[in-house]
Amino acid sequence: MKLPRRQILHLAAGLVALPAASRIARAQIYPTRPVRLIVGAPAAGPVDISARLIAQWLSDRLGHQFIVDNRPGAGGNIGTEAVVHAPADGYTLLMAYASNAINATLYDRLNYNFIRDIAPVGAINRIALVMEVHPSFPARSVPELIAYAKANPGKLNMASPGNGTGPHLAGELFKMMAGIDMIHVPYRGSGPMLADLLGGQVQVAFDGLSSSIEYIKAGRLRALAVATASRSPALPEIPTLSEYVPGYEASGWCGVGAPRGTPTAIIDRLNQEINAGLADARVKAQFADLGEAVLPGSAADFGKFIAEETEKWAKVVKFSGAKPD
Repeated sequence: MKLPRRQILHLAAGLVALPAASRIARAQIYPTRPVRLIVGAPAAGPVDISARLIAQWLSDRLGHQFIVDNRPGAGGNIGTEAVVHAPADGYTLLMAYASNAINATLYDRLNYNFIRDIAPVGAINRIALVMEVHPSFPARSVPELIAYAKANPGKLNMASPGNGTGPHLAGELFKMMAGIDMIHVPYRGSGPMLADLLGGQVQVAFDGLSSSIEYIKAGRLRALAVATASRSPALPEIPTLSEYVPGYEASGWCGVGAPRGTPTAIIDRLNQEINAGLADARVKAQFADLGEAVLPGSAADFGKFIAEETEKWAKVVKFSGAKPD
């Protein structure tokens, strides 16, 4: 039987539409099993806490567990590489964070290209950093610290959680823009760094506000400034560094990524649910209590943000000569 040409065209169009319809249908019922959210940072830190907050929201909204899977090591590269090589089906996601943008320049050789191999899903938050000193340190303001550093070259120790970490490079950016020198003292994590800062073995550090806020409120550390572009609602009386060093801004950030090739419909669904969480009053309050601001937007917005952060920190890595541990 010979079919009319119009009927053939209709059948052909239907066959072409089937794969797209199938992808949409899969996205509408996604997920059908638990999803792993891989975090390339240790448990209990700011990135891990952010991951657990958004994972709980997604679990509640989508009806299947979003399980946080910590894979620390190599500045987040171990966890990132695991996601790069995972199936692009939406069941293995990455908690991307500031180190991913830094590592593109910090490491001479990586087994992946973050911008090429990880599809942006959605940003989550900015993690405020704070410049803090031991209470015995004579400077009580940023201008006084700058004056002290210039009058005492080679005598001011700046601690960080490790070479090439976000807090380290926030300090290097400050040095670059303020025209001062501080001796970098790297530690293996925020915990050991804070222990020595609290003990007075080092004088100044940049750290995540969520890790330090209780020490600041108790008077065991003195906050000189926050590194974000605007003051933190958690410490509204503390000025920003940009009030003294115009144009300065440094903050951590988190967002969700997926293996390249993950269906657009799944990425769109996840982005929609993440943004719903960031608009929820309870979730926003949880982040605010940590001194963090939510960062809603599209997947494309997050991709643009990652590209800008990668370019920004490349300049600071090159200025500082930072090398990974």
